[in-house]
Parts: sequence; C-alpha cells; structure tokens
Amino acid sequence: MAKGIRDKVAIIGMGCSRFGERWDCGPEELILEAFKEALADAGITRDEIEMAWLGLFYQEQSAGKSALPLSLSLRLNNIPVTRVENMCATGTEALRGAVYAVAAGACDIALAVGVEKLKDTGYAGLPERTKGTFDDLWLPNATAPGAFAQLASAYAAKHRLDMQDLKRAMAHISVKSHANGALNPKAHLRRTITEEEALNAGMVAYPLGLMDCCGVSDGAACAIVTSVEKAREMGLKDLVTVKAMQLAPSNGFEMSNTGWDGSYLHTTRVAARRAYAEAGVTDPRREINMMEVHDCFSVTELVVMEDLGISPEGGAIKDVMDGVFDRDGQVPCQVDGGLKCFGHPIGASGLRMAYEMYLQLLGRAGDRQLGNPSLGLTHNLGGHPFRNVASVSLFGLYSA
Repeated sequence: MAKGIRDKVAIIGMGCSRFGERWDCGPEELILEAFKEALADAGITRDEIEMAWLGLFYQEQSAGKSALPLSLSLRLNNIPVTRVENMCATGTEALRGAVYAVAAGACDIALAVGVEKLKDTGYAGLPERTKGTFDDLWLPNATAPGAFAQLASAYAAKHRLDMQDLKRAMAHISVKSHANGALNPKAHLRRTITEEEALNAGMVAYPLGLMDCCGVSDGAACAIVTSVEKAREMGLKDLVTVKAMQLAPSNGFEMSNTGWDGSYLHTTRVAARRAYAEAGVTDPRREINMMEVHDCFSVTELVVMEDLGISPEGGAIKDVMDGVFDRDGQVPCQVDGGLKCFGHPIGASGLRMAYEMYLQLLGRAGDRQLGNPSLGLTHNLGGHPFRNVASVSLFGLYSA
C-alpha cells in the first residue's frame, strides 16, 4: 500500500535568481544564476547530478519546447532531462518529478529548475496582441483579472459582505506583501505602499485594482534533492525534507455542475486534504508556521486561506484584518513578498516558494527571518477559478 513521500527526500541545495524585468539576460542566464547558488549550497559538483527536470510554461517565446536549454546551459553530463508544464504549478511540477525520482530510488541526486522570461512574451494578463499563445486558444475573452474579479464577487455574495469591507481586506493583503517584498533583495517590487494607495489605485477589473494584481516578471529558481540516507552520508545534519506534494487538476466539475458557486477553489481544497493526510497534519492553523500561496490577485490569497483550512468558512476577512497572516502574525504568509511583489515568472514560481521555505527552515532568511519555523506550506493555482490545477506542498525539518 502506498505510503507517500513524507521524509523520504531531502533538499540539499537551492538557488534563486533575482526576479524582475531582466532585459539583460535570456532564460539560460537566469537558469545559470539560480543553479550556481544551488550547487554551491549543496556542496556537490554538477557531475553528481543524475537526473533533471525543467519547468517552463511558455515555449517558443521563452526557451523552446524541449528540456535541452537546461542541459546545454548547465553543461550537464548527458543525463536524462525532462521538460514539464502544468500552468502556474509548473515549477512545483518540476520539483515533484525530481522528488519522486529520488523517492523511487531511480537516482541518488536530482535537479529541478523552473524558469520564465515572461517579459519577452509580451504577456500582461490582459487580452493578447499576438496570436498563437495559450490564452488565444482557450477562452480568449476570459482574462485573468476578469476571472478572479468574478471570484471576488461570488465570495462577497455568498458571505453577504459589503464590497468595501472585502476591498479593505484585499488592501491589507497588498500592503503586507509590499512590506515583506521591501525586505527581499531578490524581489521584483521593493516599494512599500499604504492602504490608501491600494484602495485608490486604478481599477483593472472590479473590484480588483492595480495594487491587487501581481507583476509580470522574469526569473528562475532551482532545487537539488537527494534521499535522507544519502544526505546523512554526505555529513549533512540540519535537513529540510519534503513532507507532502499533492496535485489536483479540475475535472470539469466547476464548469459543468451547479454544485460549485464560484466562491472558492475546489481543487485547492482537494489538494490540501491530500497533503495534510500525507504529512500527518491534523490542525493546519496550529501546525503550519508559514505559507507561500498563489496570490496572483489579493482576493485569491484571501479565499485560499479558507480553502486550505487555515481560516474558517467566511472567516478569512477577520483573520486578515486581525493580522493573522502578517509577518508577525500567527501564520505568516508571503514572507518574501509573494507573487504580488517577488514576481510571477510562471515556470519558476513554485520553486521560488520552496526556496523561501528552505531558507526560513534553516534560519537563513536575513531581515525577514521568522524565528524558528518547523513546517511550511506552498500552494500554486494555475488557470482560472473555473478550470485550474492546484498544488499543495509541505516542507519541514527532518526528525528521525
């Protein structure tokens, strides 16, 4: 009977490029920037890596369809490389491939890399000016801001909320993320904002204003993983291990069943239940010390708190306004700035989230260090609320 991957795989090295408008380099340079940090962190040579996965969402506009940009740019030793794509969960999907390979015993050391040159695609989250991209072919009139604005409206209607109260909570989320991002030298947006600025920003898709939307960024992140046994053989003492990795894609329920009212993210709830079971978590609000969730829009972060079981149904606004998710709150969220301020190069985001968990767990997060966290959660949501893929992963310190 399957027992999952809890504590079977350790992360021994991670790296992350600076995120932003990186007109100075291509995807290969971003990959190398993140890889150099991870390799030095792991204390190994590239020839010790036996398998590798590349997460990349956009193809022709970025690095191409295959995984060859990874093996070529890093001069990998003719090892198997695989390119994966799963919408905004692409970076997590690359990590999942590497983790599963090690857990299965197929290799001792594996590499996961996520990268995106999003600025080079011309993508801005609004209708495309060029033809042939993903959003031209699937629901071309359903923009990301428009789709998540509907999530906000449905959530407000279900819980009988005054829209101004919801907007104030969304503004609090954005102010919090900007404050966190300002402490992070690798974040794209490093300017603090006020609640007044967030509330009075230009409207993108009601009720989402400009300060409710994440940025369009370039970046890369990577992880080197091995078995716990191998890590011990290498002399490593403080180990960050994978406690759970779960993925839940839409199956048509949201678009074809009146049981879904548009006010929550069904796949996130499914992935969270599975992840908690795999990791042995029974009380997520008490046991989870920090989170990086898919805040493509501020309302998404708010709704996700309930889908993850951190806030009670209809209670996320109160928790947000009470500071539960602030850096000094009970369950800090987006400590590195999140998608909102760190940036969202699609292929890299899942690994960027894991990078922050890794640094925090090892006490290496500098000015934004949270103290002594022992369990962190990452969450990705790819697509729109009515058809998407959700991933929930848990990372923590290893205890024999």
